[in-house]
Amino acid sequence: MALSPLNQRRWRNFKANRRAFWSLWLFLALFVMSLLAEVLANDKPILVRYRGEFFVPAYRFYPETAFGGDFRTEAIYRDEAVQCLIVTGGREECWDDPETYMTEAKTSGTVEGEPIERGWLLWPPIPYHYRTINNVGTAPSAPDGDHWLGTDDTARDVLARVIYGFRTSILFTLIVTSVASVIGIAAGAIQGYFGGRTDLIFQRVLEIWASTPSLYVIIILFAILGRSFWLLVFVAILFGWPALTGVVRAEFLRARNFEYVRAARALGVSDRVIMFRHILPNAMVATLTMLPFVITGTISMLASLDYLGYGLPSSAPSLGELALQGKRHLQAPWLAFAAFFSFSIMLSLLVFIFEGVRDAFDPRKVFK
Repeated sequence: MALSPLNQRRWRNFKANRRAFWSLWLFLALFVMSLLAEVLANDKPILVRYRGEFFVPAYRFYPETAFGGDFRTEAIYRDEAVQCLIVTGGREECWDDPETYMTEAKTSGTVEGEPIERGWLLWPPIPYHYRTINNVGTAPSAPDGDHWLGTDDTARDVLARVIYGFRTSILFTLIVTSVASVIGIAAGAIQGYFGGRTDLIFQRVLEIWASTPSLYVIIILFAILGRSFWLLVFVAILFGWPALTGVVRAEFLRARNFEYVRAARALGVSDRVIMFRHILPNAMVATLTMLPFVITGTISMLASLDYLGYGLPSSAPSLGELALQGKRHLQAPWLAFAAFFSFSIMLSLLVFIFEGVRDAFDPRKVFK
């Protein structure tokens, strides 16, 4: 679908802001990589070929019996015996000496002189999931060739937790910001457009709502219902929607008596059309000016709650929990550095992007 001339001008203005344009592409690349986290960091193979068939353990459950094993529980692909079963086509000899038989199958294509249909496993670049515990040596351990950013205090790979934690933070922020912005913009538009008693009642409700101690509410809800991602999303939306209400209200109060609005009313145009088709586009510059603060505030809220122990479940990947580990283990600076640079890069890119979006929507700014 072709863009309108106005949106074409906005896109040209956005591309002219080189910092915002390249920040957008870098952020999209990082976000797409985080969406493919199961392919980049996992303790399960991306693809398995066994007896001529292909399996995708990174995304599907396969019992050990699917590869010639004895148990109906999920196959432990890091186990040498399971790897031997896959490579040798399910030969029972793998239970006796998996390393020897697997080496023989790979080199000669036979097991004890009998030809086999050799299988293989394709592993991710980082062979660790965010919850994989690698009990080798001390924890936390420094970065090395096996763990590129080291391990945390429970011997989990830090880089894997950063990738999954980045995805969790961005998805949480997108959901909360989108829903809260829609509610907040609609509330501010109603206040500013109708004014009078409607505005007065809304303002008193907002004052009461803003004085509610959100942290106490979160603690009470989590104590009763337990910690979960969607409960945290609900609470964040519950307390986050007033962020844009004041800005939108002020823009609608200013614009509701403009000549074009009064002319539209005289022509019988409905209030809904006037509000969201005529006034709201002119209020978008002020709204987009506040949006970076809403986004960074949402990310900071999630990190702060995780840092305090009232955020996501303890097993979930969290950048805030990683920052807490950095505070607890000052002798392991790689934990604090990983959390710091993750937050710095993520927040900087988002701020640069929305600065460019704000300038693109501003009719007073024209880039060459």
